[in-house]
Amino acid sequence: MEIIAERGLERLTMAGLGCRVGMSSGHLLYYFKTKDELLLQTLQWSEERLGAERRAALARQVPARERLDRLVDLYLPDGPRDPAWALWLEVWNRSQNADDEVRTRQLELELAWHRDLVALLVEGIDRGEFRPVDADRFATRTRALLDGLAVHLVVGLPGTDRETVLGHVRDHVDQSLAATPPSPVT
Repeated sequence: MEIIAERGLERLTMAGLGCRVGMSSGHLLYYFKTKDELLLQTLQWSEERLGAERRAALARQVPARERLDRLVDLYLPDGPRDPAWALWLEVWNRSQNADDEVRTRQLELELAWHRDLVALLVEGIDRGEFRPVDADRFATRTRALLDGLAVHLVVGLPGTDRETVLGHVRDHVDQSLAATPPSPVT
């Protein structure tokens, strides 16, 4: 994960990776066959680890909004060149030329976040913590917002930092989910 974040997949060689991890390139190719498979399996490993953190955070007995804030915190990159997000950028870039099986595997990783967000929204709505919204639609739009802001953050666009991004997301959630809609600004 770190070497892909440092160099990108195009500049990664199996020989260089093998030296870094103490294996031969032939041994790596035996297990992964291609750099694309190496990338996807590395992303799956990263998402499994992050998924365990996400599930633990969502299982806590605290208000839905607090769990939503934690989900957002886990979703967003820590900053420029975040290794997990570097994997996502590589996968998204390569997915336009990928076969259906690869895109299906990628979609499953993305849908894990989506399903957890929808379930949390439904719970918050049922408990009266969030105003009623179409949870699936809201989750789709929110993930698109998170993805867009995350890309700006991970590539290090000037003027984009984690606190600013978190502020934008908090505003979005406050304006969209407040149990009592905010009064219009006059």
